[in-house]
Amino acid sequence: MLRALFISLSESRALRNVAEKSSLGQRISGRFVAGTQVEDALNVTRALNRAGLSVSIDNLGENVSNADEARHSADLYRQLLSEISARGLNANVSLKLTHMGLDVDPQLAYDNVTALVAQAAAMQPKNFVRVDMEGSAYTQRTLDLFHELHRKPENHGCVGAVIQSYMRRAEADVASLLNDGIRIRLCKGAYKEKPEIAFQEKDDVNANFVKLMEIALESGTYHGIATHDPKMIEATKAFARAKNISPAAFEFQMLYGIRRDLQEQLVRDGWRMRVYIPFGTEWYPYLMRRLAERPANLLFILKNLFRR
Repeated sequence: MLRALFISLSESRALRNVAEKSSLGQRISGRFVAGTQVEDALNVTRALNRAGLSVSIDNLGENVSNADEARHSADLYRQLLSEISARGLNANVSLKLTHMGLDVDPQLAYDNVTALVAQAAAMQPKNFVRVDMEGSAYTQRTLDLFHELHRKPENHGCVGAVIQSYMRRAEADVASLLNDGIRIRLCKGAYKEKPEIAFQEKDDVNANFVKLMEIALESGTYHGIATHDPKMIEATKAFARAKNISPAAFEFQMLYGIRRDLQEQLVRDGWRMRVYIPFGTEWYPYLMRRLAERPANLLFILKNLFRR
């Protein structure tokens, strides 16, 4: 019930307009969002790097309404990639196609992402662009873009996909991506989808997550296993050990501000860990989806407020 509530709240434009402009809303978001400016995200990245954690930076935003907004978003990502290189940070970037203009002009979105992947591929050392998965209305178009970009030899290893284990089509999509050697970020999923296209029960989502994780790890391609669920983490570690898969052959991924203790423990135990760092002023939908994924995060927010 709470999951459905938070997903519904994430889609409320009225609440979003109020929350993103209020001082209380900004305080609430502070635990999970690394500030509003590029410099904020880069400073957090450096601090996490010093603790042995790698990073993926995401400028929050989606469904831009015009071409100028899409170009501005792409320009910001170009700046991010340049600063990551100049400062020697252990970080890549994550973006959404709707933030690049997919709803405005699909060709514009394709051109924006193509230019960013080309920039990442030309860096020394090469960098990486993760294209996030959004709701089911965008799934096929997003996957088509991955395959198109990856057909260019110079882009190999520089662009990756996201697969959501609650989607019934996920296993077929994983097989297609692995056939092309495309890196995958495996997560559970945080959008409201109909039962005919997405598993609704937690046990089914978890079972599919484990199944897809095992397929991914045995593929030999470097993937990200994105979860805060201790059971999913233990299942991944156990499978890697049983199959003699090196801890350097994949990475765990978690969100900024969630289970920091577990992130640091995994690093101490010799596993790779990447922290997803969101920043920007358009944080409301992101925060609501994080609460939908794990309503217990609300307790973290309330404790943080009381401390202040």
